Amino acid sequence: MKRTGFRLACLALGTSAVILSGCGGGSGSTAGGSAPAPAPTSTPTGYAVTNLVSDTSGNPNQDPNLVDGWGIAFAPGQAVWVADNGTNKSTLYDGNGVVQSLVVSIPPGSAGSSNPTGGTANPTGIVYNGTNGFTVSQGGNTGPASFIFAGEEGTISGWSQNVNNGNAITVVDNSTSGAVYKGLAIYTQGSTNLLFAANFHTGKVDVFDSSFNKTTVAGGFTDSSLPAGYAPFGIQTIGNMVYVSYAKQDAQGFNEIDGAGQGYVDAFDITGTLVKRLVSGGALNAPWGMAIAPANFGAFSNDLLVGNFGDGKINVYDPNTGAMIGTLSDSTGAPIVISGLWGIAFGNGAFNQPTNTLFFAAGPNGETHGLYGRIDLPGTYTAPTPTPTPTPTPTPAPTSTPTSSSGGYSY
Repeated sequence: MKRTGFRLACLALGTSAVILSGCGGGSGSTAGGSAPAPAPTSTPTGYAVTNLVSDTSGNPNQDPNLVDGWGIAFAPGQAVWVADNGTNKSTLYDGNGVVQSLVVSIPPGSAGSSNPTGGTANPTGIVYNGTNGFTVSQGGNTGPASFIFAGEEGTISGWSQNVNNGNAITVVDNSTSGAVYKGLAIYTQGSTNLLFAANFHTGKVDVFDSSFNKTTVAGGFTDSSLPAGYAPFGIQTIGNMVYVSYAKQDAQGFNEIDGAGQGYVDAFDITGTLVKRLVSGGALNAPWGMAIAPANFGAFSNDLLVGNFGDGKINVYDPNTGAMIGTLSDSTGAPIVISGLWGIAFGNGAFNQPTNTLFFAAGPNGETHGLYGRIDLPGTYTAPTPTPTPTPTPTPAPTSTPTSSSGGYSY
């Protein structure tokens, strides 16, 4: 969320932005630096963008809670969860954008109005947790948090359906110390369960164990060749690697400064040791969202997608070398651009969410509105015709099933 007095970035209004980074600039170098990337040689891929939900009229579905959608997360067999930065909520949608009934509120931290967010959580990153760790407690009830949120106020909160249906519960409150969490990632493998939070204000990645205790890892997520003034912005675990995208800080260290060539992407192992500087500058422009495409995503199958918040383009890189391969384009060959794009993730195969469809959340018009949509291979998706609202009749309404209204959760 951009705050008056803290905003130095040059946001391109009226232009759409996708959370996959823009075109140009890849690097296969190690921590010592980066080499110029060759110009992309791929042809336009003709992907199709469908806007599904917004807080305003004009799209198939409307949800006033969807304002400045940031992170998105899928649980197995469930509808997607979106972190709504502008309303301090998390909302759920199926693959056609049908709004689910469950709405979760994200609590603020203790700093109140002294924090640049004005005393609101402003959630950014969200992750799904399928382990028995990361528990939350309230009112004598305890359970693992199925979804965990990070926020710009420096808080981390967790939601458990067995603890509080409608509210996440604060488990980390670093609001008074000035933490600004712009992104969140989780790693769960065997007995190793870690949470990684991109602390934009301090320029570090904060690491937490499965009890939400702050901990350290051997490598510390440091990159000695990173220019001064850049800080962790987006973060994503992919396999046994942690990808961190960096954006340029404003003077207060709260907002990013958008601009062509302003950004980096590093690949670390789980110990926080730098494996490779993957991408330097080039087409990066405040990169945030990252995802690996599946094997059936057309010309860019198995490639790394990086989304720019700054210009909204979706760029594609070789996940091993960092060489730029191309940019997601529409049927005319024009780059796909989605205003204020943040989160991207491929579907989970449930609730009309194909595993080779890229879903996105965004905060268009200077983050004053919200958008959720999908990017498909051409000719593979047709949006359903909205069903007219039926005229009320004296007959009882049919009993709804949990999966049709609550995203798969029984409420």
